[in-house]
Amino acid sequence: MTDLDSAKAVVRERCRKARAARPDKDAASRAIVAAFTALPAYADARTVMWYVDAGGEVRTRPALPAALADGKRLVVPWCDGEANELGLFHLEDLGELVEGAYRILEPREELRRLSGKVVRPDELDVVMVPGVAFDPRGGRVGQGRGYYDWLLARLRADAEVVGLAFDCQVVDEVPVGPRDVFMGLVLTEKRVLRGRGRGG
Repeated sequence: MTDLDSAKAVVRERCRKARAARPDKDAASRAIVAAFTALPAYADARTVMWYVDAGGEVRTRPALPAALADGKRLVVPWCDGEANELGLFHLEDLGELVEGAYRILEPREELRRLSGKVVRPDELDVVMVPGVAFDPRGGRVGQGRGYYDWLLARLRADAEVVGLAFDCQVVDEVPVGPRDVFMGLVLTEKRVLRGRGRGG
């Protein structure tokens, strides 16, 4: 394990504990998701990627029905373990999701590669990003598997990248490496942090 990996592991453990101890995640999640959908970039977007929450992440599932009804092309990711990357799926109905890798709701396997369901990274206008820890620069520490690093490196330059987190997951500075991507925005239940973005 490198020094960077070790430093990330320390931050990851600290923020996971803080997140697990945070009370009333439902109310905080509603506030965070409402801030996301109120963004001007979201209003202007045609194709938006939402993550489907798992574990202690900011809870997005309750908002998915409204998101499906708002006329945008809604995309959710799924873990393509063979390719070690994120697949992108055009979601039109919550019944298209089942529990998959890492106990995350994912598209049904028989639907994932159908014509009209596969979405390319460069088609995304706004991307909702989960994380274990963030900092005010938009630095992010994820689960450590690299799936989002792969995706974020393939977006259009003008795509908005938005991290969602409880405020207890924001630290002064997260350790970052050359492949790590900074968020343009980080939204918590208390504040909006304007990060460096992917050019930072």
